[in-house]
Amino acid sequence: MSAVQKHITVDVIRHGEPEGGDILRGRIDPLLTDKGWQQMRRATGLDSDPAHPRTPAWTHVISSPLKRCADFARFVAERQNLAEADIDEAWQEIDYGDWDGMPIEQWRQVAAPQFAAFRDDLSALVPPNGEPWLDFRDRVLAAWQRFQAYPDGSHLLLVTHGGVLRVILPFVLGMPLNASVPLHIPFASFSRLHLRLSEQGAQASLLFHNAADYELPASDDRSGQ
Repeated sequence: MSAVQKHITVDVIRHGEPEGGDILRGRIDPLLTDKGWQQMRRATGLDSDPAHPRTPAWTHVISSPLKRCADFARFVAERQNLAEADIDEAWQEIDYGDWDGMPIEQWRQVAAPQFAAFRDDLSALVPPNGEPWLDFRDRVLAAWQRFQAYPDGSHLLLVTHGGVLRVILPFVLGMPLNASVPLHIPFASFSRLHLRLSEQGAQASLLFHNAADYELPASDDRSGQ
């Protein structure tokens, strides 16, 4: 058995509630509401000053460039005295094209035929004038693989979107990528993954999911590995 060469912890948080109400948000760029800020601060233990004693001491903060993610990422980096947040376009939400900004109920009706086909064929989901789902998947998984380059002991915070999480979490769990509906990923959903790298490659495990409503585990808690 090859010795483990690196341990990397990755905390992933979906953005909180954005402005605009019940609409589909891909590349449109609304700000967080006050409630959205509160959700994210609470999920990370940063809703008080000083921070919750068990808030992780992140070594790096990575974020989608969209404001509902990047504004919070910059806040965390400043709060934890990090040089800056790494704003990376690879972590953006899928480009929904003509669907972007559509009321959710209308979108569910308009997009239903594509999602029905998607259950059998990953290539079937192609938002009109938007980003094919397969391209989106490849973009996200390529960015995920780049986390392996961080130093041993790194503890990353990734601030991103629900669609991105519906690629990462099923990938790590070995679920079909078009069968993520059972995963509950609300605003400010907070999850932790652990990467182990050895000569044989990388292994990832999910330590917890959607912990926003629960006490934060200690940052070095690797129970259940």
